[in-house]
Amino acid sequence: MDDEYTEQDTAERDRPGRGRLLLGGTLATVLLAAVGGTVGWVLADPGTPQTGSTPAAAGPGPASPSDAPTTARPTTARAATTPPPAATSGGLTVPRLVGLDFEKARDELHDRKLGWRLVFGAGSGRTVTRTVPAQDTSVRPGTTVRVEVSGPAPEVEVPDLVGEDCADAADELGDVGLFPRYPTGNRGEVVAQVPAADATAHWNDQVAISCGGGSTPTSGVTPTP
Repeated sequence: MDDEYTEQDTAERDRPGRGRLLLGGTLATVLLAAVGGTVGWVLADPGTPQTGSTPAAAGPGPASPSDAPTTARPTTARAATTPPPAATSGGLTVPRLVGLDFEKARDELHDRKLGWRLVFGAGSGRTVTRTVPAQDTSVRPGTTVRVEVSGPAPEVEVPDLVGEDCADAADELGDVGLFPRYPTGNRGEVVAQVPAADATAHWNDQVAISCGGGSTPTSGVTPTP
């Protein structure tokens, strides 16, 4: 009896300890299961950001086809441009000569470093009726302008050229509306002229001058074509 009591009594003493142990093990199992479920839910949720990392800011990526505008942007057509005319050395133009005395017109052309060719008409008077190129036309320096005069070529007196330098003699003839002709060349001193000094000629006529000791010309005044 004593032994049975002792064993039974020992069993009764030990039972609460085992119950507590079993209860503790059960609670630990439940707790681990709950934690495991929570961790699994966190890992399975795609909407929850991972801890310890910061998502990079998304930069502007290439536009998708749906982002492209459905209508073309209006464009402004460039106006056609005309190439600028060739330079004419500071805007040089034929002066307005129509209505002027032809000698005044000649001086205007000379001042602008333009050449001239006087063309006399069959009418009367000394005024300019037309120019070619026309007045106000852009031209280059040295361009020869045709000057048409209403009346015939006036008479002029031939200057005395003998003894002058050939180049100076040519300038003097040009001043009075005459043109030189060089039967013996255009260098040296004038030794003879035809027609002679003080003879009558007309504007645009040629005067033969012998320069540099050449032979004396024998022909008279030669009209300029």
